Amino acid sequence: MGHGPKVLLASQSAYRRELLGRLLDTFESFAPEVDETALHGEEPGALAQRLALLKARAGAAHAPGTVVIGSDQVAALGTQILGKPGSTERAVSQLLQCSGQVVVFHTAVCLLGPGSRARLDHLDTTRVRFRQLTEAVARRYVAADQPLDCAGSFKAERRGVILLESIDSRDPTAIQGLPLIWVAHALQACGVEMI
Repeated sequence: MGHGPKVLLASQSAYRRELLGRLLDTFESFAPEVDETALHGEEPGALAQRLALLKARAGAAHAPGTVVIGSDQVAALGTQILGKPGSTERAVSQLLQCSGQVVVFHTAVCLLGPGSRARLDHLDTTRVRFRQLTEAVARRYVAADQPLDCAGSFKAERRGVILLESIDSRDPTAIQGLPLIWVAHALQACGVEMI
């Protein structure tokens, strides 16, 4: 399957590659070098959208003539942006900050079609409510799932659901980094056949 134009995923994320692989048997991936620093006063959703566009443009420059998917996700606790923890101690600290709170995940996608095809943009907002967590639970969870490369320090597709009260989203794959319901429709609009 996967007829029509070639598809390029402009993302370094192994999670996004796995997700896109649910829709397409073949696609290429490219790791765009994009400065992910937020601009002064930039809202989390706007940051995610800007980074998705920058990644898509970098992918289009790398592979002209392809359908390019750029995506980014920004997690926010109130006005504070939660980055990828990178270490066990930072992951535990981040989880304790999120304890009993709602974290909003802004997952943006920008799809650039080849030639004169239109640019398609999407922003999915997922609200995640955490249970009250103890340090011992946070440490055991981090040791089990190793979510050091995940904003918010948890993996919803793994044991991370144990830490949560609820996930409110239009697309269950958005929290993992790529809202497949929207992506499937956008790819079809660009002439990519999946089934």
